[in-house]
Amino acid sequence: MKNVKIAIGLIIVLTYLSFVACQPEVPKLDREQHDQAFVDLMEKHLRAVSEKDLETLASTMHPTGKMQLILPSQEINVSADSFLSFHENWFKDAVWTFDTEILNTEIGDQLGMAVVESVYREPERNGKPYFNRMIISYLLEKTDGKWYVIKDHASSTEKGEIYKKK
Repeated sequence: MKNVKIAIGLIIVLTYLSFVACQPEVPKLDREQHDQAFVDLMEKHLRAVSEKDLETLASTMHPTGKMQLILPSQEINVSADSFLSFHENWFKDAVWTFDTEILNTEIGDQLGMAVVESVYREPERNGKPYFNRMIISYLLEKTDGKWYVIKDHASSTEKGEIYKKK
């Protein structure tokens, strides 16, 4: 009985080790480039929104159309097409600005997350300046050696007339 338990334990350990060994891993020497490519794609995506550049924004989307946009008080948009349609309509209003700062990232081998602070501003809404400070979580997936945005989840943290940087 003791030998059976040892054999089962050995099988479990070997199965786990073979599973871990089969997982794709970014070589340590390329890790800096891997992480920088993630940040570069995230910055490209944010810049495209700020500059109202739909073509560049589309280039940050996953080639299969995989995408979710989650905004307060709205149904989830569940494709790159619906994400881009939403932004196309939003970009038509040229008076707003959108400033962003990447607060932190967690970058794995195939998936990564970025948390971004954004401040959306309008010079005038109902006769007064308006801002909406948001925290946005982005999920990116690496496919065929390139990063793509596959999820955008925004939460408003503060709205009003006068924005004071925290």
